[in-house]
Amino acid sequence: MDQVNFRGVKVAKIKSVKFQKKEYSYWKPFHITGSVSSTSTNIEISVDTEEGLVGLAEASPSFRVSGEKVDALLAMESFVDEMIGGMDTNKYRLIFDVTDKLLASPSIKCGVQFAVLSIFCEEHGMKVNEFFGGARDFIETDKTVGIDSIQNRVMEAENIFRSGFKQIKIKVGENLFDDINAVMKIAERTKGASYIVDANMGYTPKMALEFVNQLYRAGIDVAIFEQPVFSQDFEGLKFVRFHSPFPVAADESARTKYDVYRLIKNEAVDYINIKLMKSGISDALAIIEMARSSGVKLMIGCMGESSLGISQSILFALGVGCFDYHDLDSHLIIREDSFRGKFTQDGPIIRAI
Repeated sequence: MDQVNFRGVKVAKIKSVKFQKKEYSYWKPFHITGSVSSTSTNIEISVDTEEGLVGLAEASPSFRVSGEKVDALLAMESFVDEMIGGMDTNKYRLIFDVTDKLLASPSIKCGVQFAVLSIFCEEHGMKVNEFFGGARDFIETDKTVGIDSIQNRVMEAENIFRSGFKQIKIKVGENLFDDINAVMKIAERTKGASYIVDANMGYTPKMALEFVNQLYRAGIDVAIFEQPVFSQDFEGLKFVRFHSPFPVAADESARTKYDVYRLIKNEAVDYINIKLMKSGISDALAIIEMARSSGVKLMIGCMGESSLGISQSILFALGVGCFDYHDLDSHLIIREDSFRGKFTQDGPIIRAI
């Protein structure tokens, strides 16, 4: 006999948690500061309930950002299964509290939390973006230009712009002279676009200011200058922020709600880049409230998610509706046998289905 709560709603108890390794190849090598990737190795997470409901999600781990290794995460399957086995998905907040202890494996925390919420939403007849608030009917994403020769970067940016994307993310951080020239030439050939420039920790504070000041003197407007210095150099980040003509964002420096509290307290940034894979859903919600309370602005980004995984961030962003910029394009640069996202995309415009 099915168990019900005092409202007469069936209780969905977690029966099992399963992990499956998935590997995707990029259409072309993806080059950022200090890293060139040809594949994205993710973990598909399945949470099954005793009443037959299944929550599917994805973890896209990053050793560079969070110190995660795929094989170590796969070995945690039985541990996570024991951790939340038998818990009631209607009491998802308790599950969040338990999975918040997964400090060294935030992508697993994210996937498990999303899978649980997807079960909760199915039980209660709502979409996940509605659960998060249903704030927006659509969002607009950028598309990313990786590090390459100046000529190839300009060509890629032109192709992105011609295909309808008005927000272009440009990876820099390995060669200051080439980076300045590349951004200048991209701006010349894509007039009307806005630019998020991401150094991925590649510069010293002095180099970062040389970079932005040269662009500013050339009349180029940068919407966001993202993570110019090393993740733990909070003082350097603050120095760049107070001397840059463009807004400065933290990405690698803003992994958890505790990191963000410190950044806000020290007035180190103008923007926080939330990524569900580095914070999980519970911390992402806390970060949003901290930012709203302090006047810090928000953008949302991604790791190497497939269409299944990027769907998590898309539904979250559509629901909370608080992001100025959306960098949710990982599914556009990897090969997949089938599309599994719960969204439609027309150029840069994304809607939930």
